[in-house]
Amino acid sequence: MMLKTFVSLTILGLANLAPSLAFPQYNSLAGLSAREWDELVPRLNQVNPPNPPGPLKYNGTKLVFDRAHPFRAPKKDDIRGPCPGLNTLANHGYLPHNGVASPSQIVNAVQEGFNMEHDTAVFVTYAAHLVDGNLVTDLLSIGGKTRKTGPDPPAPAIVGGLNTHAVFEGDASMTRADFNFGDNHSFNQTLFDQFVAYSNRFGGGFYDYNVAAELRFQRIQESIATNPQFSFVSPRFFTAYAESTFPVNFFVDGRSAEKKLAMQNATLFFRDGKFPADFHRASQPSSTEGIDIVASAHPVAPGENRDGKINNYVPDPTSADFSTFCLLYTNFVNQTIGGLYPNPTGVLRRNLAKNLRFFYSGIANAGCVELFPYGQA
Repeated sequence: MMLKTFVSLTILGLANLAPSLAFPQYNSLAGLSAREWDELVPRLNQVNPPNPPGPLKYNGTKLVFDRAHPFRAPKKDDIRGPCPGLNTLANHGYLPHNGVASPSQIVNAVQEGFNMEHDTAVFVTYAAHLVDGNLVTDLLSIGGKTRKTGPDPPAPAIVGGLNTHAVFEGDASMTRADFNFGDNHSFNQTLFDQFVAYSNRFGGGFYDYNVAAELRFQRIQESIATNPQFSFVSPRFFTAYAESTFPVNFFVDGRSAEKKLAMQNATLFFRDGKFPADFHRASQPSSTEGIDIVASAHPVAPGENRDGKINNYVPDPTSADFSTFCLLYTNFVNQTIGGLYPNPTGVLRRNLAKNLRFFYSGIANAGCVELFPYGQA
């Protein structure tokens, strides 16, 4: 339950940001006017979103780099993003090769390819879709903004894809540069070399939870020292710790009794988006196991470099931290989603209501009161 709560906090940290702060690089994209949108909607491929897929019928380990899922490198127009796991699933056909998928496809893919725990998969996917996807066409880019998801709804909606800074992507990534330095989504060899060096130094040549704790702290300190715009508030505060556990929980072969990742396999996932040969998924449904080890080794309060200065990190007491839960859900629905979609009508309003219902289903047992800002689906 504690691990599920953490995943929920990871995503619900979106609630702590107003839309203008959560999506800075897309503020100039106004999308269509309300009148243009109303005229266009009847001509769009309107999708009545289906219920999320259920849990796996068989949730043990199995071969996932099989004949039905060979590796195919992305072509020029295929979209890839900051998440090596989703990139790998697209390169092996668990997701559409072009990098644009429906939430149902993503939930299925992360379960089939990595054995991600079902409620976690549903909750994370629909949170991402609500802020970064096209809710009329039911499509989400695993990378940058693209016309392949369909025309944008009226502003302030963004439909920016998972590259959108300060939402799922954020500063102090293990293998991607900070947004302030330009490319925040492509593999960074220098940072990966540090990943390898820390694995050698603290893990005997393997990446494990102890290495994750040390590297997570190092990357935070580097961003404080070099990025005048460094931000480590919610949601990034949560996603940074979650991403540190991901390689141990999902990139280690499910047949192995040891939770540690070899560097050869790490290179394949992070750089190439490729399963190692004969790779078997996790032996049981997994989430953010090990997060307590990473977060407690070097505690850091949420905060940011103030006044555009490096080495000027100031804790932010208004940021969400690990001590709240249902308030985060409430703020996510009322502030973040409500801010992006203040006056939706027609099919957009219907799909918002349905996707919020799916989103909540991932935490239905957490004791939070479900909210219905757009009516009940």
